[in-house]
Amino acid sequence: MPRVSYRSSDVDLMARMMRAEAEGEGNQGMLNVGNVIVNRIVANCLDFKGLRTVNQVIFQVQGGNFSFEAVQKGNVFYQRSRTSERRLAKQNLDYWRDFPAKFALWYFNPHAPCPPTWYGQPQSGQFKQHCFYNPKPGTCDSVFSG
Repeated sequence: MPRVSYRSSDVDLMARMMRAEAEGEGNQGMLNVGNVIVNRIVANCLDFKGLRTVNQVIFQVQGGNFSFEAVQKGNVFYQRSRTSERRLAKQNLDYWRDFPAKFALWYFNPHAPCPPTWYGQPQSGQFKQHCFYNPKPGTCDSVFSG
């Protein structure tokens, strides 16, 4: 059973987002980004209440801006997804979870050392240039079980 329900259009959209956000970090980097997307669907807490689809997560607006830089800058559609990225997206949607994004709801590239917290959320680790952050204990238990 997959971690979340999805259609082929979700796989394609997620693959394009993974590529736009982390292509330079290889398959592992793209899987980490994809895992955050799936975690936000599963979470139903904090800033992610009511998000039930890949489309809702990717096009979520917070504070007047899209949540993901690739959408803000418009490059989420810069190229079509390739078979390899669609395979990775499907892995995320079906089962894949690993450190440092296993429970992460946020990530960013600070272009500097990763801060220990980001908006009060603890760092879970770093992969190449991206820092990943889990929700504080007791604030979003569903992400730890989903």
